[in-house]
Amino acid sequence: MNGASDIAPNNPRGLKSVLVVRFSALGDVAMTVPVLYSACACYPGVRFTMVTRKSMTSVFLNPPANLRVIGVNLEDYKGPGGLRRLFARLREETDFDGFIDLHDVLRTKILTFFCRLKGIPVSVINKGRKGKRALTRTHNKILLPLISSRARYRQAFHRIGLPVENHFDGLFAGAPAGKGDPATFAAVTPPRLRGEHWVGIAPFAKHQGKIYPPELMEQVVKALSERPGMKIFLFGGGDKEREILDGWAARYPGVISLAAKRLGFPVELALASHLDVMVSMDSANMHLASLVATPVVSVWGATHPYCGFKGWRQKEEDIIQLPMTCRPCSVFGNKPCFRGDYHCLRAISPQSILSRVDRHLES
Repeated sequence: MNGASDIAPNNPRGLKSVLVVRFSALGDVAMTVPVLYSACACYPGVRFTMVTRKSMTSVFLNPPANLRVIGVNLEDYKGPGGLRRLFARLREETDFDGFIDLHDVLRTKILTFFCRLKGIPVSVINKGRKGKRALTRTHNKILLPLISSRARYRQAFHRIGLPVENHFDGLFAGAPAGKGDPATFAAVTPPRLRGEHWVGIAPFAKHQGKIYPPELMEQVVKALSERPGMKIFLFGGGDKEREILDGWAARYPGVISLAAKRLGFPVELALASHLDVMVSMDSANMHLASLVATPVVSVWGATHPYCGFKGWRQKEEDIIQLPMTCRPCSVFGNKPCFRGDYHCLRAISPQSILSRVDRHLES
C-alpha cells in the first residue's frame, strides 16, 4: 500500500520515528514511563526513542519492543555547538521525523530550534508555569489543583498527532504476580517469608523543604523494627544520608540500609516491587515505587500534590500533609522556609505516618 492509505487515522502525520527528550530530574524522568510505554502500545508501528541522562537509562525496565533508550553525558555536548553535534548524532542513529520535548529548558529549546530548521514536526510540554506561580506565591495564593505532569506529557504527544490512552500497569506487569525476580536482589536479602512484612523508607529528598526531620523519621523506623516479622529497607544515597541510614540499620533489628550498596535501579526496583508499602517524601523514590505498583505513603512539606507531581496511581488517603495557608511555598522545595521552622514537616507526627503504613500491613 502507498500514500495516504499507509497513515493510520490516529497518526495523521504518518510519523515513523519519534524522538522524546527529558534529561532530568530523576522523578520527572520516572513520570515519563507510564506515558511513553502507553504510547508504544498505542502505536506499535512507530519507533520511539527516549533520550535522557546516561545515569537514568536503567529506569526504563522491560521496555516495549518499539522503544529505544539513549543515555547521553551532557558534559560531552556543551553549548550550541555541542548540542548541534548531539542533534546530528541522534538524526544519524534514529532518523527521527518527530520530536517531543518533555523538558522545555534551554538545551532542549536549542534542539527544538534545530528540528524546526530541518522541518521536523515538534511538540513541547506546557509546564503550566503561570499556574504554579499562582499556587506557590505568598499572597493571593490560588490553591487549586493543576493537571499532573503525566497529563502534560500526554498533551505533548497529542499535539504532535499521537493521542495516548493508558496501557501501562507497572514495570513488572508481565512478570509472575507483577513483581521483580527475587534473584535480582538476592545479595541484599533472601526471598520474603510467609508472614513477613516488608516496608521501604526513603526519608530524603534533594531540598530541605521536602525532608521530614530525620530524628522524627527515626521514631518511625524504631517503632516498626520492634514489631515481629518486620523487615525495613532504607533507600537513599549520598555521604550524609548514608551515615544516617547506616546508623539506623546498626541500632534497630530487621533494618537494612541500601545507601552504601549502590545496587542500581534494576535491583532497587525489583526489591521495591515486593514491599507492602513505601514511605517516601515528595521525591524520586515516590515515583519509582509507584512504577512497580507498590503503594506509597508520601509525606509533603513545602511542596504540594496540587503542583501535579503526585505518584502514579497514588491514593489520596496515602498522602500526609498539613493544611497550612503558606503551603505550597515552592514547586520543588528549594526555597527557604519564610517562617524559619519548617512547621509543615515538623508538625507531622511519627504516629500519623505509622497509622497510614498500618493500613497497608493489615490489608
